[in-house]
Amino acid sequence: MIDDGTGLFTIGELAKATGLTVRTIRYWSDEGVLTPVTRSAGGYRLYDAESFARLELIRTLRELGLGLGHVREVLAGERTVAEVAAAHVAALDAQIRSLKVTRAVLSTVARRGSSAEETTLMNRLARLSAAERRRIVEDFTTEIFEGLDTADPDIRTRLRFAVAELPDDPTPEQVDAWVELAEMIQDPEFRVLMRKMVEFNAADRGPDVPAGTSLWFMSRLVQTGGEALRRGLAPEDPEAERILRELLGDADRAAVLERLTAATNARAARYRELSAAVSGLGPQATYEQEFAWVVAALELRVDR
Repeated sequence: MIDDGTGLFTIGELAKATGLTVRTIRYWSDEGVLTPVTRSAGGYRLYDAESFARLELIRTLRELGLGLGHVREVLAGERTVAEVAAAHVAALDAQIRSLKVTRAVLSTVARRGSSAEETTLMNRLARLSAAERRRIVEDFTTEIFEGLDTADPDIRTRLRFAVAELPDDPTPEQVDAWVELAEMIQDPEFRVLMRKMVEFNAADRGPDVPAGTSLWFMSRLVQTGGEALRRGLAPEDPEAERILRELLGDADRAAVLERLTAATNARAARYRELSAAVSGLGPQATYEQEFAWVVAALELRVDR
């Protein structure tokens, strides 16, 4: 306190009492968040006891990361501390999400040994908005289903939504999976593969076949192959013929074999794995052994 009986303080005295630097207090004063109550005869800024409380509030808000604009609004009574805090939380959440994306991209770059061009592409894919992600998925599903009106609509729904639901607060693993998945569904060769699978499905179905029939068949196939494996039945065993008849009826076995071979393609399997990762579902059952048993049983008999 200056020794003139006014009870006022200089910037230096405020600094000594609060532990802040003179430079910081002067800057806040220049920015209008710590207005002096008056000036001395020599032109020095002077502050009263209330300035201490104001200064502590400014320091607290600044340490919490609020900008001077928000601090000024609180001090002016234009917004409450709670309102400013809520806005700051939202901003921090956005920053955290951005940092997670950055970490995921850098982790993938390090793991893959990516080039500068690949790094740029991954970063762009990872930072797409939800609307932009949906557009990529819609382009993908439109191309592979175009003109195939008899394809099972349940399959169309699964393909569309499996890759679009990256959460607002994704884990690095989900971002990593989305980047790989986005690259995959934009790959012309992968689109040809998926189109072929859908063409098989459309050829097998008439206009009156209920939705979900294809998925029901795959479920039966898995069940059939699983039961054969549990019984220790080899694909070449004569009883396998009876099992195939029960499963396929009079269907063209060569066509079924071609369809199953496409469905069990390694890239299609990776697509399903990545879709599950993006959705946060964790590792999913692939039923590779069950499919392999049915495929092997068919291969032994398809020319007979």
